[in-house]
Amino acid sequence: MKIITSLFALGFFLLICSASSPKKAEEWISLFDGKSLNGWKVGKNAATFSVENGTIVAHGETAHLFYVGDAHNHNFKNFDFKAKVMTEPGSNSGIYFHTTYQEEGWPAKGYEVQVNNSHTDWRRTGSLYGVQDVKEKLVNDNEWFTEEIIVQGKRVIIKVNDKVAVDYTEPDNAQRSADQSARVISNGTFALQGHDPKSKVYFKDIMVKSLD
Repeated sequence: MKIITSLFALGFFLLICSASSPKKAEEWISLFDGKSLNGWKVGKNAATFSVENGTIVAHGETAHLFYVGDAHNHNFKNFDFKAKVMTEPGSNSGIYFHTTYQEEGWPAKGYEVQVNNSHTDWRRTGSLYGVQDVKEKLVNDNEWFTEEIIVQGKRVIIKVNDKVAVDYTEPDNAQRSADQSARVISNGTFALQGHDPKSKVYFKDIMVKSLD
């Protein structure tokens, strides 16, 4: 009887511990295999994107490369995203989130995080484009830097080399112009921007961790 009672107590204790212990933290997921554009899709001007020496290169006519792979069915709401980026002088690019695939043109849905250290556009790397912009140059051309985007609820944090560049909380009923009506927190995928033929930007170590 004592053995049965002890076993019951042990089982109850393990059940309580299991119920009270936190879930295993989400692991980082790589979105780029370093060899191909598998899991990514681009419409018009597809030649703008290529893979060279383990990097995605954006160089050519305006185009956008959308993640359409298996990770979370390419649909993210709360997440931590990071990539290593390098720009050549005079280059412009961007990283979209909460967006969706479209064949051509600037993505209508989602926010853009700026990549630009010396282009004529004054909005610099780390800007939440057109919403909370950064005028200060945080990093240099021809040097790898890390750009990180954290979205939790209505809050967006953008870090450049671990330094917070933007900490923005979207207000309820955020006011947007008619052509910017989809620039709101929602859900969706990521996209890399090929801005123009004079811009050449490199991306690698593209990772995401769900915070849902």
